[in-house]
Amino acid sequence: MTKSIQIALDGPAAAGKSTIAKIVAEKLGYVYIDTGAMYRAITLKALETGINLEDSKDAGDLLSGTRIDLQPSPNGQLVFLDGRNVTEDIRSQNVTKAVSQMASHESVRKQMVKLQQQLASGRGVVMDGRDIGTHVLPDAELKVFMSATVEERARRRYEENRKRGIDISFEELQEEIAARDKMDSERAVSPLRQADDALYIDTTSLTIAEAAAEILKLAEERLN
Repeated sequence: MTKSIQIALDGPAAAGKSTIAKIVAEKLGYVYIDTGAMYRAITLKALETGINLEDSKDAGDLLSGTRIDLQPSPNGQLVFLDGRNVTEDIRSQNVTKAVSQMASHESVRKQMVKLQQQLASGRGVVMDGRDIGTHVLPDAELKVFMSATVEERARRRYEENRKRGIDISFEELQEEIAARDKMDSERAVSPLRQADDALYIDTTSLTIAEAAAEILKLAEERLN
């Protein structure tokens, strides 16, 4: 496969984007870029340093002095924050609750978009997030917007948390996901929305394998 394309996967929290993006990238031999992990990393640092999460200048200044690295490994993508492996730390409940606030700042998003575009430049890439098709990779050859019902997304997150040993009720997760949807969709800078030329996939009744197969089929069509 000599030609390569850029694939942008967007959608709300717990729609299965990251898991599916990893599978698609691996099958195509592409680089996978988890933009959500990047926002989680800077949110973790903000919580650890105690800055005001509502202050855009403080948030932007913090990011400008921060190094975030994504590295592949046999066990999946590792996330490094200023040289420290924070792959597990960024999945904590505290980070999950704060990440939408941190990601809403223009000072943060501008820097992140630039970094993400640099990471994707000139190669086959699968990138997932909230604003990939609309802002980060507006010229991506394949754009997909994935979603599922709030109930189904809460169920998936509940299962994930249980495996990680995180104790939070299903009802609380439903409320949290609905609140994140609202914040992500209504923020002033790069809100969550489906790009005009993106294809919509409802993953509510699809398995991870089925959703990945659907996107791989679309990718093959673009490549041929």
